[in-house]
Amino acid sequence: MAVKTKKTLVDVARLTKAQAKVEHMRLTLEIERHDKAYYQEDAPRISDAEYDALRQRLNAIEARFPEFVSGESPSQKIGAPPSGKFKKVRHAVPMLSLDNAFAEEDVLDFAGRIRRFLKLGDESRIDFSAEPKIDGLSMSLRYEGGELVTAATRGDGAEGEDVTANIRTLKDVPQELKGRNVPEICEVRGEVYMTKQAFLALNERQKAAGDTVFANPRNSAAGSLRQKDSSITASRPLGFFAYAWGEMAEMPADTQSGMIGWFERCGFKTNPLTRLCHSVEQLIAFHRKIEEQRAGLDYDIDGVVYKVDRLDWQERLGFVSRTPRWAIAHKFPAERAMTVLRDIEIQVGRTGSFTPVGKLEPVGVGGVIVQNVSLHNEDYIKGIGGDGEPLREGRDIRIGDTVIIQRAGDVIPQVVDVVLDKRPRNARVFQFPKKCPCPLHTDVVREETATGEEGARARCTGEFACPYQKIEHLKLFASRRAFDIEGLGEKQIAFFFEQGWVKEPADIFTLQARNAKLKLEAIEGYGETSVRNLFAAIEERRRISLERFIFALGMRHVGETTALALARGYGSWKGFHDACLRVAKGDEEAIAEMDALDQIGETVIASIKAYFGESHNRGIVERLTKEVTIVDVEKPKGNSAIAGKTVVFTGALEKMTRDEAKAMAERLGAKAAGSVSKKTDYVVAGPGAGSKLAEARKHGVEVLTEDEWLELIAQ
Repeated sequence: MAVKTKKTLVDVARLTKAQAKVEHMRLTLEIERHDKAYYQEDAPRISDAEYDALRQRLNAIEARFPEFVSGESPSQKIGAPPSGKFKKVRHAVPMLSLDNAFAEEDVLDFAGRIRRFLKLGDESRIDFSAEPKIDGLSMSLRYEGGELVTAATRGDGAEGEDVTANIRTLKDVPQELKGRNVPEICEVRGEVYMTKQAFLALNERQKAAGDTVFANPRNSAAGSLRQKDSSITASRPLGFFAYAWGEMAEMPADTQSGMIGWFERCGFKTNPLTRLCHSVEQLIAFHRKIEEQRAGLDYDIDGVVYKVDRLDWQERLGFVSRTPRWAIAHKFPAERAMTVLRDIEIQVGRTGSFTPVGKLEPVGVGGVIVQNVSLHNEDYIKGIGGDGEPLREGRDIRIGDTVIIQRAGDVIPQVVDVVLDKRPRNARVFQFPKKCPCPLHTDVVREETATGEEGARARCTGEFACPYQKIEHLKLFASRRAFDIEGLGEKQIAFFFEQGWVKEPADIFTLQARNAKLKLEAIEGYGETSVRNLFAAIEERRRISLERFIFALGMRHVGETTALALARGYGSWKGFHDACLRVAKGDEEAIAEMDALDQIGETVIASIKAYFGESHNRGIVERLTKEVTIVDVEKPKGNSAIAGKTVVFTGALEKMTRDEAKAMAERLGAKAAGSVSKKTDYVVAGPGAGSKLAEARKHGVEVLTEDEWLELIAQ
């Protein structure tokens, strides 16, 4: 083995910003590698003193260049993330998230939306199941023939990690369901958590053993559950509350509260604080009561979840994007803290948008140390509104100000007020830049709204020539919601981009072929094993679903929901790509077809037209599609008479709301469109149908009454 000579390090005080940035990236990668060896593999490769020296140098660089500090920095982490070597599990029924309510008015709006959707009068009672929202790790347990066969984490909602061996060590999870008439297939869902008392005791043992001390019960529960060695999980005091379900061969009850009772009879632990409420007033009273009890509970909660109790109503209400219409999480008020705003910096986003970021004197809020806060835009800083909640009249934000911050929903830090009495005489008014900070120094423009008035969002006009936008596109591409390439996080993307190794998405998939020249394993922070794992993770992502691929392209205004609507609308990459090229050329028929898709409008179409109208982007897409396989949208299963059909609803429906009709059509495998074209299969017309009915007759589309529609779907 070759002997490595000790590298002489330049004093941090003498490093240029460019030198410090490169070294910061390399130190981050090396520390992460040693963290993995120590925390996950129990096989440290360097002495404690050598490891401490790496940490100290990283901290010294960040002290001199605080702009290098981010959530990905080792200085902001404890230990290392789980190994991620668990087998992937596809959820039979997606594990979706909940919409949030932060005020009592939001709860009133939630109940009002349900009444309007179901066409219920004020005299009709709506029962709700209300339960504390546990701050833990979501889990799906699959039973077949009454026996536990698989346990999977939420993951991205569609796909999670197989942690069955570890879940079997939890006493709250029965290996076999009790009782008779248990459905042949039964997925029970809930939350894995650790009590506060158990958390403190675990940290004492960790500290005594010289092991890592966890930040909070939620992190300790997640880290304990995702251990490769199930004996470690067994040694950790984890609990499980059951409160939901996925795929069920048959339903044992017809209400949410009935299902909770059934879980108990099967041998599960359910939250004893769960209550059945008969009005919004009772929901709010329950929320206030739980908030008062919060500090005294032996487990962390961050709100209360309300669910419509009747399951037939849940079915009718359906979902909006990734959240159910029939449930909401009523969060507790955010914790606040006071600190000093030291500086304001500009971050350039993937689409060129400017986001001013406040650099704070570090302060603890809700158990988390906050150092950065979004200041939204120029108007928000000036105190005249903008994207955020406007500050009180006469409150602008200046560098040097003492500010009050809170974590909205206990997650996103924001400034809620400025303490004018503490404003120093030398507080500086922030001058919003007129040029992009990128090397091109391109002009900054304020976007215009649809009405032609100036909007608050400032953007760099450099588009894809701007390196900031390029690197943000690459980060999105490799992110969990897009290609989800393990081991290729923001730091790695930034490092590869700085080195010139990855300039566009296709470059990621050619890294291995070019490694004979690049020699990644010879770089500090890497090694043969980590490089091999990275290439394996990249290979694993050469197959991708159409909706993820569309989202990964990073087109403006095309988020996950829009990408899913486009994928469902066209079904295949060829269909979508051909349509985009036609739209880019101004083909009126292609534009009309795209506009007819539900949730797709002028803004999205204009963005797609601009993206595919640029030869540079078309080249990026062409090179990328040669490296990956894009999987078509799954064809609807079952024998629905409308599966795969396109339906447009117009006029006033009398037996259901328009939203309910669309949700029902989509559940049966149809596409609910917003306008009529020659590709429309059915138009369901109620009283007052206008131009859409005329368009249907023009194109020879079959027109159905509401009763005929109900008769058709009953087949």
